[in-house]
Amino acid sequence: MAKDGLDWDGLLKWSLANSDGTRPPRQLSEEDRKWFVEAMQAQTVDVIKRMKEITLVMTTPEDVLQAQGVTPDNIEDMLDELQDHVESIDMANDLHSIGGLVPLLGYLKNSHANIRAKAADVVATIVQNNPKSQQLVMEVNGLEPLLMNFASDSSITARTKALGAISSLIRHNQPGVAAFRLGNGYAALKDALSSDDVRFQRKALNLINYLLHENSADCSIVTELGIPRQMVHLASSTDPDVREAALGGLLELAKDKKSGTLADEEKLKSVLQSRIDGISKMSQDQLEAAREERQLVDSLWKECYNEPSSLREKGLVVLPGEDTYKQPPDVAGKFFEPALRAGSAPKQDGSNVSESAGKKKDAPHLLLGPGPGPSAP
Repeated sequence: MAKDGLDWDGLLKWSLANSDGTRPPRQLSEEDRKWFVEAMQAQTVDVIKRMKEITLVMTTPEDVLQAQGVTPDNIEDMLDELQDHVESIDMANDLHSIGGLVPLLGYLKNSHANIRAKAADVVATIVQNNPKSQQLVMEVNGLEPLLMNFASDSSITARTKALGAISSLIRHNQPGVAAFRLGNGYAALKDALSSDDVRFQRKALNLINYLLHENSADCSIVTELGIPRQMVHLASSTDPDVREAALGGLLELAKDKKSGTLADEEKLKSVLQSRIDGISKMSQDQLEAAREERQLVDSLWKECYNEPSSLREKGLVVLPGEDTYKQPPDVAGKFFEPALRAGSAPKQDGSNVSESAGKKKDAPHLLLGPGPGPSAP
């Protein structure tokens, strides 16, 4: 083809001319078949080849890249592309096989905050719902720089992204949870709850709730650190998701009798009564939106004071038309349940790297040279 990329107009005209529905499809000539194949291959990216090119850049010293005119924005674009590729579990696992996982983790220590944040985001994609990659990241000590960035990075975005990666890394991963404890992860979570950033607070609360739900013994750690007092404060947050997550964590603690009573019970009772008053004044639409909060407030009141809350007397725990109330909502679960990963690609015979020649994408970033078609000399 004369033009770069795919000739969409030409392909459309060709398709209409050869399948207008008024006659049986004709046998393609060799010339037509060759043109069609070339048109489709022009938009096909060899993913493994691109990942190897990206790995080469990640292993190149920063001063060398700068001398070649590569900017931090270019690196972010490259990591964006890599994240697209590792949406597939096979591609995520293959990143380590081609030598890309360790240099990616090295970007967690980059001098640019946006690159540190983006690297953590890519790690989160790699390990999400992927036990093999979780193990690989743990084996190369990937949790350590994530914990460091989560606890002390100067950028709140980098801290938040590191927390997201940690959450995905240790989910259903007992060695990861144990390493998180040993790395003072709970102390970092306590510090996160003191942040003014609502998104950071919410992610920290959701991880705490997940850990408490999966490991009731951790309730004593949380109690000793004074986290319940912070949860009580956040239960009156103006952000509804923060409120729900704080109430969910308090409910997990209240159910665990071994951890002792919740700190400042009078303050907790005052906060719960305030939420009951606020819920009682809500419109119908607001009540429907606050369904989980209604149920959490009622469950926590009953767990702490051995009696139903006044919400139940007012008929506000289960509204007419709602399903019968059975148990408190899983607040953490809705945030931590991972999305389905991209389908696995078939493996090449005699290779431990996945076949991926058929993946269709927009033209990749030109940082490494053109992806589709013959390599530039």
